[in-house]
Amino acid sequence: MLNTIKGDLKGKDFKIAVIASRFNEEITSNLINGAVISLQKNGVAEKDITLYYVPGAYEIPSVLEKICRKNDEHKYDGVLTIGCVIKGETAHFEYISSAVSHNINFIASKYSVPVGFCVLTAYTDEQAEKRSVIENCNSENNKGYEAAESLIETINLMNRI
Repeated sequence: MLNTIKGDLKGKDFKIAVIASRFNEEITSNLINGAVISLQKNGVAEKDITLYYVPGAYEIPSVLEKICRKNDEHKYDGVLTIGCVIKGETAHFEYISSAVSHNINFIASKYSVPVGFCVLTAYTDEQAEKRSVIENCNSENNKGYEAAESLIETINLMNRI
């Protein structure tokens, strides 16, 4: 029989940093609100959530790395990254999406810090809107909510390892 260890959704006393892009603000603000609803539902106090705004998704990894490097000072239990990149008429979408995803993953692994990933990559505005519903939001219709749940579960799992 396998010995199974998993995380749970208890976030009491967790301190969470949220790095959010201002670009595509209508979408990202809904993702932020969904994440905060999820964090608070799972026990994270509003005073323990710090929101850092960056201009666009491309800037998320550099702020993430700075937070991870100085984490002894801030003592965050985890970091949630939020952004939205919507395809336009050029290859810009592919370059930004790839660089952001790769670097967030690299930094999280390098520092062994739990990181929630909520950088939407959508082909249309409609796709992004469907993934950032704020009315009756849950893990099915708001990816910020879902990423916050995943982050809490990951923090709890990493604390048990």
